[in-house]
Amino acid sequence: MLLEVKDLKMHFPVPGGIIFRRHVPPVKAVDGVDFFLRRRETLGLVGESGCGKSTLARAVLQLYKPTAGSVRLDGTELTALPPREMRKARQRMQMIFQDPYASLNPRMTVGAIISEPLRNFGVMRGKELRARVSELMEVVGLSPSFVNRYPHEFSGGQRQRIGVARALALNPDLIFADEPISALDVSIQAQVVNLLIDLREKFGLSYVFIAHDLSMVRHISDRVAVMYLGRIVETAGFNEIYREPAHPYTRALLSAIPIPDPNIEASRKRIVLPGDVPRPDQEFTGCRFRTRCSQAIPDCAATEPVLADLGKDHFVACLKPSA
Repeated sequence: MLLEVKDLKMHFPVPGGIIFRRHVPPVKAVDGVDFFLRRRETLGLVGESGCGKSTLARAVLQLYKPTAGSVRLDGTELTALPPREMRKARQRMQMIFQDPYASLNPRMTVGAIISEPLRNFGVMRGKELRARVSELMEVVGLSPSFVNRYPHEFSGGQRQRIGVARALALNPDLIFADEPISALDVSIQAQVVNLLIDLREKFGLSYVFIAHDLSMVRHISDRVAVMYLGRIVETAGFNEIYREPAHPYTRALLSAIPIPDPNIEASRKRIVLPGDVPRPDQEFTGCRFRTRCSQAIPDCAATEPVLADLGKDHFVACLKPSA
């Protein structure tokens, strides 16, 4: 097992104000998450905006110091590592950020951006460094002759390829791709996803692929984890979760995927969830999805469901699963 995450929590304190000094509950962006990732596997992480996907990625990578929980990379507990050891471990974990327009320094050339991780960790210098940058640019489909250009001279898809090259520079084992295609034109999205698939096969990478687009997640992922309001509510192989979703929230997400056949699209029933997502600073009892669930039972208000094994590597946190 490459990565094991258990009961991970990331709570952000909220100031109570200068005048009244009232107690304000913390924002529980991630509140007890469990998942694992095997070598050479891609886990698709899906859920609506604000559910904590990006915060989870940053907490696993220790860019945020988790409030509680365990993160093990190849058996090493990352949350307990001293800074010097954590710096070494970070060479094995990289991130591709969501916005290729904001994640690249506009004052740096492409060559400087891609080589920055190598220079920061003292991996290589001089001719060896320049050769490595050229190699990385070719790997992601960019001409090495662009090495002295600046980010504003590239399209969105090309900028995201630069971000991918930067993430590959240190030969990581694990890459978190934080909605890497959401800011790109539809015509470019498939190119970037296919590039990530090719790189996974070529370099033996493992991905956590964060996205809204469930159809694209299905294209790249071996397993899918569904997240709702700081918790993972269902995980399964991509075929299993699309064929037999067990959690009502998962079924609602899947019903929103458009189908290219107009006859099927016209006849199928869309599941529309009532109400709004509760605020993450609320104090919860029981299932936090129960306020929007049409199948909620009285026990849902008192008992918080935990991930239960349904078999076939399928886990669901629901007191009344359909599978």
